[in-house]
Amino acid sequence: MRFLPGRCRPLLAAALSLTLAGCTVGPNYQRPSPPPAPAAYKELPPPPNPPNGTWKQAQPSDATLKGKWWEIYNDSRLNDLEEKVAVSNQTLKAAVEQYLQAREQVRVARSSYYPTLSAGPSISRQRTSDNQPSATKGLTYNTFSIAGQVLWEPDLWGQIRRTVEQARANAQASAADLANVELSLRSELALDYFELRGLDTQKQLLDTTVAADADYLQLTQVRFKGGVATDVDVAQAETQYESVKAQDIDVGVARAQFEHAIATLIGVSASSFSLPQMPLTLALPAIPAGVPSQLLERRPDIAGAERRTDAANAQIGIAISAYYPNVTLNGNGGFASQNAGTWIQGPSALWSLGGSAVELLFDAGRRHAITDQAREAYEGQTANYRESVLNAFQEVEDNLAALRILNDEAATQTAAVDASIRSLNLSTNRYKGGVTTYLEVLIAQTTQLSNQRTQADITTRQFAASVQLIKALGGGWDTSQLPTM
Repeated sequence: MRFLPGRCRPLLAAALSLTLAGCTVGPNYQRPSPPPAPAAYKELPPPPNPPNGTWKQAQPSDATLKGKWWEIYNDSRLNDLEEKVAVSNQTLKAAVEQYLQAREQVRVARSSYYPTLSAGPSISRQRTSDNQPSATKGLTYNTFSIAGQVLWEPDLWGQIRRTVEQARANAQASAADLANVELSLRSELALDYFELRGLDTQKQLLDTTVAADADYLQLTQVRFKGGVATDVDVAQAETQYESVKAQDIDVGVARAQFEHAIATLIGVSASSFSLPQMPLTLALPAIPAGVPSQLLERRPDIAGAERRTDAANAQIGIAISAYYPNVTLNGNGGFASQNAGTWIQGPSALWSLGGSAVELLFDAGRRHAITDQAREAYEGQTANYRESVLNAFQEVEDNLAALRILNDEAATQTAAVDASIRSLNLSTNRYKGGVTTYLEVLIAQTTQLSNQRTQADITTRQFAASVQLIKALGGGWDTSQLPTM
C-alpha cells in the first residue's frame, strides 16, 4: 500500500510493538509556500528627497503599528470608546469562548496519552435455581467485591500525537480568529466614529448655510418691498432656504444610526447612549505600512488559514494510522469474597493482565477513501491559505491607492471650494448693486454648498480609508501573539 511508510512495519506481536512506541505515520507539516511578496507596495509613494542629500536612518518603530493602533489619531473620545470594546462587546466575548473551547480540546486530546483507571465496590446476594444441573443448585450466597481496571492503548503509530497536533493547530487558528474578530470590531468602531464625525461636519456646514440663506431671504424680501427685487427672487430665496433646511434635518437620520451602531459595538443599549456633536477637524495621520513581506506575519486571518493547513496535514496522519493494528493493554485486580469478614484479605485477591492487537483486514476501500479525502482537504486548505495572502495584498494596495487618490482629490477640492466662495461673494455684491437677479446668487449658493459638502465627504473618506488600511495591515498584531500550548 502506498500509504504505509517503510519505517513502520506492521507488527502484530505485542512485545515487539511496544519497542516501536513513538513511531508517527503521515507527513510532517511543512508550511506551504505563499505567493511571492513584492519588494514594495505598488501604491505606496516613494520617500521624498531628503534635505541636503542626507538620509535619516529608519528606526524599528517607524514601519510598525502599535497594538493600540487607534491612538495614532490622537482622539481621546475614540480612545475611550475603543477601550470599552474588549470589556463589553458580546461578539468578542463569544469569540473568546470559542477560543477557550478549542484550547480545552487540546487537553482532551492529550489525555489519550495516558491509561484510564476505574475502580469500585459491588455487593450482591444471589440464589441459584433448584433445577439447574449443578452442585450449586438451590444455593443462596453473598458476593462482596472491590475491583479496579486499567486500560491503555499505547500510541504506537502516532494517532494520538497527530490528534494533539491537530487540536493544537485548531486552537491556534481559533486564537487568530479571535484576534481577527477583535480587529474587525475595533476597526468598525473607528469607521462608524469617523463617519459620525463626518456627518457632524456636514451638520455644522448646513447649519451655517441655513443661517446665511435666512439672511439672503430677508434681504430679498426687503428689496422686494422696496420695488428693487421681484416676487420670483423672493420665491427662489425661500426655496433655497427651505431646501437647505431639509438637508440639514436629513443628516440626523444617518447620524443616529451610526450612534446606535457605536453603542452596540461597546456593549451598551442604544437607548442610553449618545455622543455630542463633534465636527471632524482632526489631522489625518500617516500610516506606517512597512514592507509586503511583513504582511504574512501581521494578519491574523492569514495566520488562522496557515494553522488550519497544519491541522489538515495532521488529519492525513490520523487517517493513515487506521491501516495499523489497534493494540490495547488491560489489567484487572481487586478482592472478592462471599463473606464480608474475609473481603479485604490476601486469599481474596484476584488479578488479570492481558492485551490484544486487532488489524482490520477488509473495509471495501473505506480507509483508502478517508485518507484521500484528508489529502484533498489539505490541498484545499493550502489553496485557501494562499488565497488569503493574495487578498491581503489586494486590500493593502486598495487602501493605499484610496488614500493617495483622495489626498490628490482633497487638494483639488479645496481649490474648488475657495473658488465657489469667491464666486458667491462676487454674485452677492452684484445682486446688492442691482446688476443681476437673484438667480445668479442662487446658482453660486448651490455650487458653494455642493463643493463644501464634497470636501467634507472626501475628508471622511480619507479617515475611513486610513482605518481600512490599518485593518488590512493587521492592526499591530503579529504571529508571536499566538499561544504555544
